[in-house]
Formats: sequence, C-alpha cells, structure tokens
Amino acid sequence: MATKKKTTTKPAAKKAARAAKPDQSPAPARPEADGQAKPKKRTAADKTAQPKKRSALDAAAQVLSEAGQPMNCQEMIAAMTAQGYWTSPAGKTPQATLYSALLREIKTKGDQARFQKTDRGKFARTQAG
Repeated sequence: MATKKKTTTKPAAKKAARAAKPDQSPAPARPEADGQAKPKKRTAADKTAQPKKRSALDAAAQVLSEAGQPMNCQEMIAAMTAQGYWTSPAGKTPQATLYSALLREIKTKGDQARFQKTDRGKFARTQAG
C-alpha cells in the first residue's frame, strides 16, 4: 500500500489567503460614528452631591433613638419605611434580616454596640452608641 504525500502550503500563502477573505464578524458600533457623544465620566464633585444610602442598621438606630423605648424588628421596619429612612430592596423578610444584623452587631461590638436586647425579640438603643 502506497502512502500519499501531504502537500503543505507555505505560511506566506496562508496569510495572503486569510487577508483576501472579508471579515465575517460585524464591527462593534461606536457611539462617535453615529454622531452621539460618549457619556462623560463622573467627577468627585458629582459623587459627593448624591447622598449616601442609609443602611438598615443606621435607620434602626435612628428609629430607636426617636422612639425612646424598645421595639421589635417588625415595628422598626414599619417605622423606618413610614419615616422614609430605609426601604427594603424587594426582600421578603426584612425583619428577619434586621434581627440577625442587630444580633451580629451586639455580638461583634460587645459594649460598643449601638443596640441592646431588652426582652425576647425587643431591642433598644444603648447610651454608648
């Protein structure tokens, strides 16, 4: 049985063949080509103009300070929403999230925590925080 000898093309011929083919991929559209300007980059002044979003813990501390009495998490969430301090970002159980965050702060910060647990499910603002 005779073996066939493979013929190879030279690298220069391959490059020429590739160059002759039109580019199959569409070029990405550039906004400048359409006459649209690029959006400007934000400067430091623009970033400071927007108020920082308040966290649920910060809002809970504010609500407890204003209430002056211990509250449970469901009451705190209702008060935070009513006063516009914080709204849940489409969560189903914000009271459970707040409860765990309160317990985590009490555990990690100890005496420096802004909250204290007064009764089962009730929290108050501490004098230290």
